[in-house]
Amino acid sequence: MDLPPLIDALLLGVVEGLTEFLPVSSTGHLIILSHLLGVTEEKDKAFTIAIQLGAILAICWEYRERFARVILGLASDPVQRRFALNLAVAFVPAALTGLLLHSRIKALLFNPVSVAIALMLGALVIFAVEQWYSRRGAPRVATVDDMTWKDALKVGLAQCFALIPGTSRSGATIMGGMVFGLSRQAATQFSFFLAVPIMFAATGYELVKSRDLLGADDIAPFATGFVAAFVAALLAVKTLVRYVANHDFRGFAWYRIGLGIVVLAYFYR
Repeated sequence: MDLPPLIDALLLGVVEGLTEFLPVSSTGHLIILSHLLGVTEEKDKAFTIAIQLGAILAICWEYRERFARVILGLASDPVQRRFALNLAVAFVPAALTGLLLHSRIKALLFNPVSVAIALMLGALVIFAVEQWYSRRGAPRVATVDDMTWKDALKVGLAQCFALIPGTSRSGATIMGGMVFGLSRQAATQFSFFLAVPIMFAATGYELVKSRDLLGADDIAPFATGFVAAFVAALLAVKTLVRYVANHDFRGFAWYRIGLGIVVLAYFYR
């Protein structure tokens, strides 16, 4: 599909923003859309990672008061100190695993067929977790402020599965959090917060690694994708917070299965 670069950037930015914080895999959606648009060069791959910064800044803006409390309270508030420590602990497993395996995973699994398979397998995990969650008693951890460093470490380990495209970073952390004792709301909110350090690190790493591929002509597409991702992510986050107050995640699982079937039918031929 041959579209002007700014239109490509706009579409990719909107898809990134809408899917980054939903348990449907933003990376998987971007891989699929990139293949449909024909933007699969190394510079294009760097672009799809860089625009994630727009989505992450949407979280920083939406929760700016909480992040401000953390920064201002690090020296004096034990609750904010524990929150910051939990983010740091949860960040480490995926960061280390990504440094070790990202290039290998990118070479082998960054294709639509692998994404489709991961989407459908992830859907089965969501169904299983929701079935188990509905039968257990009240969650042990009601809010993110009730989490211990051990809870954070477990969620961080679950996040490692998100290195497989199509798995979903938010899906892995939310489902992992629910399995390890977090309420649905706490798992969702911690997933939002944890996205900030891990995605800043991933975006910064990719931009440094790809700096020789980028030039002045890329400024306009990057800016377009960045703004589109920011606005779409802000909308998605507000919607998801309201959604999880009264719904489970089975609807997203059905969506993953449907998308996986469509992608396999289109690309696996």
